[in-house]
Amino acid sequence: MGLAEELGVRPVINAAGTLTVLGGSVLGPEILEAVREASQIYVDMAELHVKAGRYVASLLGVEDAYITCGAGAGLALAVAACMVRDRPEARWRLPRAEGLRSTVVVQSGQRNFYDYIIETVGARIREVGGSEREFAEALDGTVCATVYFAFDPMEGVLPLAKVVELAHSRGVPVIVDAAAELPPRSNLRAFYDAGADAVLFSAGKDLGAPNDTGIILGRRWIVELCRTLGPHSYEQVGGATRINIGRTMKTSKEDIFAVVAALKSYLASSEEERLESWRQKAEYIASELKRRGIEGAGIIYPSGFRHPRPPYIPRVEIELGTEREAEALLGELRAGDPPIYAYRVGSRVYVNPQCLRSGEEVVVAERLAAALRGR
Repeated sequence: MGLAEELGVRPVINAAGTLTVLGGSVLGPEILEAVREASQIYVDMAELHVKAGRYVASLLGVEDAYITCGAGAGLALAVAACMVRDRPEARWRLPRAEGLRSTVVVQSGQRNFYDYIIETVGARIREVGGSEREFAEALDGTVCATVYFAFDPMEGVLPLAKVVELAHSRGVPVIVDAAAELPPRSNLRAFYDAGADAVLFSAGKDLGAPNDTGIILGRRWIVELCRTLGPHSYEQVGGATRINIGRTMKTSKEDIFAVVAALKSYLASSEEERLESWRQKAEYIASELKRRGIEGAGIIYPSGFRHPRPPYIPRVEIELGTEREAEALLGELRAGDPPIYAYRVGSRVYVNPQCLRSGEEVVVAERLAAALRGR
């Protein structure tokens, strides 16, 4: 009996994507071996963080990198770093931000349910519209950073190139949250090359590391401050030992080894082969539904941020007519054996092939056809 069975937890077919609520990723053999190696040794964690980050940076051709416990932690640390950039002695008292530049500019078209993380370290969001004038006027002396959420393509927001131009002209750092923007693999450099000071990725999605990991990559000054604010730093203040705000964002040696191994594997893999595999799975499901007389199914490439990111991966789209019918279909799929997790946007149900293992597309097509025939 495996532990999942002992716990009474049923493995599911993930037809939704690299969602945190479904575990984000599964680990390949080389990542599991890296975890095993790390689990059998002790290391100086501060040294490991520095050397692993520099190694990741060398793989990607960027100034520096830091491995975090997820992209959300990366966002919190990057904002905190910008807050104390001019007052490094104040870092131990965050989230108390008195006397610090603590305003973060975010475009209204990019507001989302993750941006509250910005305020957990004591910063405050200043929402601005999508005009150059409004954005530029918002960059006053209280601003420590601007955060650009990479949900492209988007309408009504300034593009990253313009954000970088305006922000840097006023000495304001640019943080890009690109948590789920892989693939394409080129995004590992694209936002950095566009001028971002820090770029945040989840390592526990398409990269294939554990779901509780992430990467900050960027300019050395901000990465070093993130490292200082992180979980493995202590400070003597007035004769007392204090910890910084990143103490709750601990990464294990197993996590760090796993991220490095996953990144090496990712860079060595064939992106074209993976994309072709996803396309074939999507086409199989759509064609099987059509063959079985199910109308309203097709393949799309999504846009906007209502779909699980990234938009680079094809989806099978099924029109149900009403939101109630779409939710009922999802419930029927989840109630089966094994449970199948797809997702919906409005009255349309979607299958994302990104996390389907070989042969699971057959099960998904059969279960969808059976459920839809009964309607």
